[in-house]
Amino acid sequence: MGLTALAIHPAWAASSVRGEAAKRKFVSNRPATGDRHFTSVAVEQTITRVKAKIKDPKLAWMFENCFPNTLDTTVNFSMKNGKPDTFVITGDIDAMWLRDSSAQVWPYLPLTKSDAELKQLIAGVINRQTQCILIDPYANAFYAEPNPNGHWVSDRTEMKPMLHERKWEIDSLCYPVRLAYNYWKTTGDTSVFDADWKKAMGLVIKTFKEQQRKEGLGPYKFQRVTERQLDTVNNDGYGNPVNPVGLIVSTFRPSDDATTFQFLVPSNFFAVTSLKQIAEIAEKVAGDNMLAAESKALADEVSNALKQYAIVEHPKYGKVYAFEVDGFGNAYFMDDANIPSLLAMPYLDGVAQNDPIYQNTRKLVWSEDNPYFFRGTAGEGIGGPHIGYDMVWPMSIIMRAQTSSSDDEIRDCLRMLRDTDGDTGFMHESFHKDDPAKFTRKWFAWVNTLFGELIVDLEGKGKMDLVNSI
Repeated sequence: MGLTALAIHPAWAASSVRGEAAKRKFVSNRPATGDRHFTSVAVEQTITRVKAKIKDPKLAWMFENCFPNTLDTTVNFSMKNGKPDTFVITGDIDAMWLRDSSAQVWPYLPLTKSDAELKQLIAGVINRQTQCILIDPYANAFYAEPNPNGHWVSDRTEMKPMLHERKWEIDSLCYPVRLAYNYWKTTGDTSVFDADWKKAMGLVIKTFKEQQRKEGLGPYKFQRVTERQLDTVNNDGYGNPVNPVGLIVSTFRPSDDATTFQFLVPSNFFAVTSLKQIAEIAEKVAGDNMLAAESKALADEVSNALKQYAIVEHPKYGKVYAFEVDGFGNAYFMDDANIPSLLAMPYLDGVAQNDPIYQNTRKLVWSEDNPYFFRGTAGEGIGGPHIGYDMVWPMSIIMRAQTSSSDDEIRDCLRMLRDTDGDTGFMHESFHKDDPAKFTRKWFAWVNTLFGELIVDLEGKGKMDLVNSI
């Protein structure tokens, strides 16, 4: 249901921002040309083309600032051992997350067909991620060079000098597969699928199997001395018990917060998709039938377990996907803004957008029946315990638009995104539901690029009239 159909129209939907914006002069917030980390001809052409079609001056300004933010500020490209190597920081944290780095360059993939240097940059990201997985498949974030005095070196887990953080999150291994697979599909380039990549994929499958917990708790445990409850893990670092039913444990969520029931459903769906992609690459490119068969078998097992354990009857919404389950019958009804989320599952090709169970779930998570849904005078959306009460993540609003078939709903999301930037011209990690000037992370490249991706996608679908009607 589009928000325009709500009986009580929210305050933010009647915003006069567009009228105010027409009186302002918007100056680009991008770094000076000589200070940008990387410049892509294809990206610059896209900015020029799309910006010219956006009538709202503030929205056009935000798009110009956000879409190239990853390239402008976070990528560091070099050649290493004769191969492209790209290290990508998240923004205001000087480390490379496997998840964030994949998502940050994702929107540029379609442009690699006309930009050889951009293609090489993304090949470098894939190569670097392969090396990161080989260092430690359980780690979520890495340094560019060994750092024996790293920020989280005191964590009670098997820390190594290259690791910024070692939180086990299923999606940390899925995102590099998604990037590599779609890079291949877009460019036809198979050079990234070398012996190291095959070895890394073997580790991905090994790690997934270990975290099915069929043969004991496995080798991973994590504890941290902290006042933040979800930054450490109970039961001596192994987390709450799970029944080994075929699903994969994710000790942490993509928010880097610890799970409650450790079978994180959106991430298990993501794993199924990734395993099928590994199988296809192994079969068609690497000629490794054993890796292909192992990937397919694990994908089928996890998929069947999801059908049996992830679908739960909700008293109000009927059959829905739970956020987390434990295989014992316990389920958590909520969603977190970070991707993979329940809301974002079609975006990651986990479920079909028209899947009736997903549609029920979507209604649940975008409502106050989701404990981490917040509605205020400035906007509404999903947050999570990482930042806490009343803080809406723009990422959730973008995902709502990306998974919607309603023009009214997409229009409302665009309006909200435009009006909650805190007058900075950028997206943020989160903003207060009643005051966009109160936000977290002024430099968060993933969500900036994600916002740009939404606008480019709408332009590609011929929906600029929708963009221009907010």
